[in-house]
Amino acid sequence: MKKVALLCAALVFSAFANEPEEFEGLLTTPGCAAQGAFADCYLENYACGSDGCFKKTDAGVITKDAKYALYQHNTGKVYTIDTTKLKLAEMREGMNKNGVVVVGVLDEATNTIKATEFKSPPPPKKSFFKGCL
Repeated sequence: MKKVALLCAALVFSAFANEPEEFEGLLTTPGCAAQGAFADCYLENYACGSDGCFKKTDAGVITKDAKYALYQHNTGKVYTIDTTKLKLAEMREGMNKNGVVVVGVLDEATNTIKATEFKSPPPPKKSFFKGCL
């Protein structure tokens, strides 16, 4: 009887183990996250993978070296994002911004989120006093 209960529990756990989760944080690159250079991360990192890479690569050309990561401030964790199921053009809105939500399945062995959906944060609200002071 115990073996049947354990088998049922294992099947239920494995069925829910691959359910997509939401991960919220700052969209950056693994290199910028490792350096702690979040606000100073140059946008060319997102296109070709490193600072100064436009000197070797034509501007606007996205190479396979460009990788994305999600940094969570509250835990300090950095997750690599597998973007094969996403449209990279939609991710531009969230680059270097907090509040980005990546929906996907976490592969704990590689610390990679296999993303199925991306939500950028809403634009900031306009303020009446902005520019007046």
